[in-house]
Amino acid sequence: MNVFNELKRRNVFRVAVAYVVISWLLIQVVGLAAESFEAPAWVMKMVITLMAIGFIPALFFSWAFELTSEGIKKETEIDRDESITNLTAKRLDIITIIVVVAVIGLLVIDRLVPKTTMTNTAITQTDKALDDSKADSTKVATNNSKAQKLISDNSIAVLPFTDLSQNGDQEYFSDGMAEEILNVLVQVDALKVASRTSAFQFKGRDIGIPEIAKQLKVRHVLEGSVRKSGNTIRITAQLIDAQTDKHLWSDTYDRPLTTDNIFAIQDEISNAIVKALSEKLVIKATPHISLKKTTNNLSAYELFLKARPMFHSRRRLDEADALLIQALILDPNYAQAWAVRAALQSLMHEYGFSDTSIALNDKNGIEYADRALSIDSNLALALAVKSKIKLNSTEFLRKKYDITQIINNYKKALQIEPHNPSTLNWIGLAYQFLSYHKQALEYFTLCVEYEPRYTPCLANSATTNQLLGNYEVAVNLYREGLSNGVLELSDAPFWALAQLNNELAFVSGLNAPYLFPRWHRNGELFQAYKNPSVDHSELVNAAYEYLSEKAKTVEFWPVILAPLGFHNPEGELFVDVFGGIQKDLNSIRIKTYIKKAGIYEYWQTYGYPPQCRAKDNDDFECDQISRLE
Repeated sequence: MNVFNELKRRNVFRVAVAYVVISWLLIQVVGLAAESFEAPAWVMKMVITLMAIGFIPALFFSWAFELTSEGIKKETEIDRDESITNLTAKRLDIITIIVVVAVIGLLVIDRLVPKTTMTNTAITQTDKALDDSKADSTKVATNNSKAQKLISDNSIAVLPFTDLSQNGDQEYFSDGMAEEILNVLVQVDALKVASRTSAFQFKGRDIGIPEIAKQLKVRHVLEGSVRKSGNTIRITAQLIDAQTDKHLWSDTYDRPLTTDNIFAIQDEISNAIVKALSEKLVIKATPHISLKKTTNNLSAYELFLKARPMFHSRRRLDEADALLIQALILDPNYAQAWAVRAALQSLMHEYGFSDTSIALNDKNGIEYADRALSIDSNLALALAVKSKIKLNSTEFLRKKYDITQIINNYKKALQIEPHNPSTLNWIGLAYQFLSYHKQALEYFTLCVEYEPRYTPCLANSATTNQLLGNYEVAVNLYREGLSNGVLELSDAPFWALAQLNNELAFVSGLNAPYLFPRWHRNGELFQAYKNPSVDHSELVNAAYEYLSEKAKTVEFWPVILAPLGFHNPEGELFVDVFGGIQKDLNSIRIKTYIKKAGIYEYWQTYGYPPQCRAKDNDDFECDQISRLE
């Protein structure tokens, strides 16, 4: 009790109250000043911290010292009869009251008139800022609206189904189910279906449906799972609206494992999706989709599903061919298996998976395609493959076929399957072979639109843009392909890179494993491209010898040396006359080839390409595509 009375006598309590009130006033004043001068946030923090730190010393000072008429003295040195603590107490009370009134007044002013003290200039600036902000918001909203419009409401992607089988060894089957459903949906005119290549890139990636849909630029996503157990199968599928992340439809199918049931499930899922989207989007009514059963043999069907991914990826093609042989033993009338096997005959030679002669591969491929067409005359792949084999044979002068029929079969295949990337690529190559580069580019561009990650079309699109002088477009396509992992360094549009003076990308491409890795004269090749009219025969011969020493198949690489006047001494002619930049399109060698291959005959019937024209005496001439003269 004595301590409490002593604290009261020495005005410690009054000092504490006065300190708090004065600190509060100082903080309010500093806060307003800081706001006016746009002071950083640390200023206020520092003031509050100092006020808090000073509280204890202030109390200690009021206990140990006293303010007298003679100044500040230690409390122990002052006689109690001479102490003026009562007078000091009254002064502290008055100061505290004044400060409290000041704080209240400051708060009233801040609450009632904080916004009306701005100058006209400040008001104008604020209004302008608000208008700008609204404009920016409107612009962002407009851009977002445009972005949404780019995604069609009737667009859908079919993701590879998850394999939930106990041993996890049925991935080929679950992927096959998804691909079969995708192939059915592609045939529905009202739907815009993301390509297999694009959708299947997300296989095994742990990202959400909205993000997948955003990258694929689709509104809806179909995902599912497959579980095979003994003689039963369970397939679960669900359709998701990626914009709302809500399920539009889902179902589970438990059936005995038979071909009838598998095709029936695919039929039911496809029609359920179309119905769900039709009801939601009010799209044009689509009749019931009747899924055609391709085989009655379950084992043959499973062998086909195992082989098909190898065909798509161009890997282990010999193994894929062996699987299809087994499938066709089980079901000799399996048209799809015959069609894929026909395609493999040509591809196995191109990708180094066949030891037989190319002539035998051609013969077998055409025979297998005809076998497929005898079973199903509207099998697009068989029509396209047959045309591809015949075009390659004509191009390499192995056997001459009717080019008009080749083109017509390609077009018929596209009428059946308009979005088939292989057919779009092959017909583009046919027009490139005929030197109709603009028509070729139309097909390559369409193919890239449908299949952005399909390597052949992206590479050929870059090459054709290069031939037409669209150098920046060619390089941008090449850069995009490298970024997406679709193209390799060796796919570089070398002529375009040289014209754009991009030496680093040029020599980087030459250093690819299949071209001129670590060759000490790659820089010279770049300079030669910059000055093609000069004689570079010594450099060209050295490059050819380098390839020969590396035991490479030289016939595929003259496209790089052709702008410098190269021709393959081991072959009759570099057959891909218009696949690369040529130094002399009017040489006797090239003209002879054009007539032998039937190109000249096609020109006479359907018209010359823009860069060529007829001359007297059954002759013609062509401008240099790259203007090299």
